Amino acid sequence: MKQQSAKNHTRFQPLQHFIWLPLSAILLLSTVIYIISSAVKGTFSIVLLILLGAVLLAIIPGMLARIYALTLQDRLIRTEEQLRYYMLTNKRIDERVTTQQLIALRFASDEEFVNLVERAVVENLSSADIKKAIQTWRADHHRV
Repeated sequence: MKQQSAKNHTRFQPLQHFIWLPLSAILLLSTVIYIISSAVKGTFSIVLLILLGAVLLAIIPGMLARIYALTLQDRLIRTEEQLRYYMLTNKRIDERVTTQQLIALRFASDEEFVNLVERAVVENLSSADIKKAIQTWRADHHRV
């Protein structure tokens, strides 16, 4: 497996990103175009609105599944990193550390984690800034 870093840590799910999303966009766009052309031609009917509703009902569950999985993953990361901070310092993590900062901090090695947490609070570092500041990258291959 390729060494993970700040430049290549994003993850694509081929089925989600390269099949489901493009096909959903094509289906939705073609349905809207068909409805508009039907309205212009004067052949519009309520059935077309039902078709649009069915298309949306087919797309929404996939979007919700992704949102729910990412939200749960963020909560787990937040909990894991709070525990890691406690294990390394025997103190609770500063409440000003945001979830987005913790998500970025998960890539930091134990040796630099505590200092980066403090920097994140004091300097109000963004996720991107935190990732760039990491010297020893701790890979995460279990993301959704």
